[in-house]
Amino acid sequence: MTGPPPSAAVPPGGPSGGPSGGPGAPERHGAARLSPRVLLIDPIRMLPSLILPLAGVLLAGGFSPASFGWAAAGVAGSVIYAVLRWATFTYRVAGGRLELTRALVGRSVRTIPLERIRGVDVSASPLHRVLGLAVLRLDTGAGGGEQEGVLDALTAERAEALRAVLLARGPLPAASEAAASGPAASVPAGAGTSQAAGRAERGAGAAAQAARSAAVAAAGAVPAAGEGGRAEVPPRVLARVPRAWLMYGPLSGAYLLTPFALVAGAFGLAWQWRRELGLGERAAVRALEWALDRPGLLIAAALVLVAAMPVLGAATYALFNWDFTLRAREGHLVAERGLFTRRAVSLERRRIRGYELADGLIERRAGVVRLWALVTGLGDARSRGQLLPVTPRPFATEVAAEAVGPIRAPLRRHPPAARRRRLVRAVAPWLLAAVAALLAGWDLAAIVASVLAVAGVPLALDRYRSLGHAYDGARLSVRSGSLRRGQVVVERRAVVGWTVRQTLPQRMAGLLTVVAGVGAGSGGYAVVDAGEEQGVAFAAEVTPEWLEPFLAPRPPAG
Repeated sequence: MTGPPPSAAVPPGGPSGGPSGGPGAPERHGAARLSPRVLLIDPIRMLPSLILPLAGVLLAGGFSPASFGWAAAGVAGSVIYAVLRWATFTYRVAGGRLELTRALVGRSVRTIPLERIRGVDVSASPLHRVLGLAVLRLDTGAGGGEQEGVLDALTAERAEALRAVLLARGPLPAASEAAASGPAASVPAGAGTSQAAGRAERGAGAAAQAARSAAVAAAGAVPAAGEGGRAEVPPRVLARVPRAWLMYGPLSGAYLLTPFALVAGAFGLAWQWRRELGLGERAAVRALEWALDRPGLLIAAALVLVAAMPVLGAATYALFNWDFTLRAREGHLVAERGLFTRRAVSLERRRIRGYELADGLIERRAGVVRLWALVTGLGDARSRGQLLPVTPRPFATEVAAEAVGPIRAPLRRHPPAARRRRLVRAVAPWLLAAVAALLAGWDLAAIVASVLAVAGVPLALDRYRSLGHAYDGARLSVRSGSLRRGQVVVERRAVVGWTVRQTLPQRMAGLLTVVAGVGAGSGGYAVVDAGEEQGVAFAAEVTPEWLEPFLAPRPPAG
């Protein structure tokens, strides 16, 4: 695989680059290397994997001079390997693509078209921050596979400059450009195979990209001086989460299990290293028997772990979401967070098709929600698409409306048949189990099943209250769930199809489920248990040109 001549290469610091040999310019042949400071990090990162082999060498040699010599040779070999790997890796931006070249043993070139870059993730661990370095990761919508690129480690200045170049130069597909022109635009089914249509789309995409590049250059968004360049247009802060709100984190429940996760991890690590530590399976059995003989100690340890749940949960949550800031910069949303490891994720706004607000039972009681963006082709969307951690609902709704767009229509309620269906599904199975247990003489099981049946009533009512859907002419919204309730707001132009499902119980109740197919997020969002006429009318309202030919004409009034 060959690229354009070196003269066509675009410097990592910007399209125009700096003078040859300047302080921010790449190497003379158009390719650049990672910062040599990474050689101070690699030995430290390799140290955990070297501990056991070096310990084995020293133990096998009886800590003799020869064993120390072999251990030193192993360390020196690791350092030499790190130097060779750094010296034989280069990258460059050329011809509308990013090229990553490795030539340690055999030469390999990975090419990533800029138009396929969905997002750029810039992070820095504590060690990276001390050395002024950063790690740049590309999301190409390939699910984190071989098609994604990682540059570890760039200087912080060059990482920001390269991020601006990759995002500013990455054109959108022509179909997305056409779709962005208006929510009512539609493309015939056979238009994609027409050569004339293809040439028109490519011409439109090229013109749009040229206009975009000119606008970016005029705004000074892409630095022209290379590594030391800075964007002239400052980013606009959309949201900054106060540190006091970090206490909401454990309400989601996942972080409350941090103490138990730490204990389980410690046991797992001890089991993996049992041979190196001189422990066998018999020792593990003896330790278990010793603990079971002391139930008071087990109860005390469990109480300590339960008491530590909110404290460690809040600390862990704050560790990942410290100083969470959402900015609008150069047509992108940039979410930055983290106490020790800072992470900045860039999402192109023109690829964002909507957002999701999610909360659980406890979060709903506290009036807080979490916010994610729905982005086309984004891998690891739950992490990279996060726009806000747990924050008060009014604040999150306001930020979502400003960053993505508001929904200007209230949610429509579903018919009472949906409530009856939820009551039956939540109560009937446990009642049947209680009756069966009572007939079998299992009184305790019958009592437990009866309690669960009674507890299912408020849960079913809450699930019904959570149902709803809306459409305001530009965006549609659907909401469902109880233990985890999610409300999704999607742009009308993102809908690519509809699926209508109706089970036998739904048919008997006059209900159905309508799923809006969306090329972002999870791929489809369901209007659950809507009325038969209500669900079909909703789909026809959003995309009338798709469904009206299949609907039976209404009889004339009177």
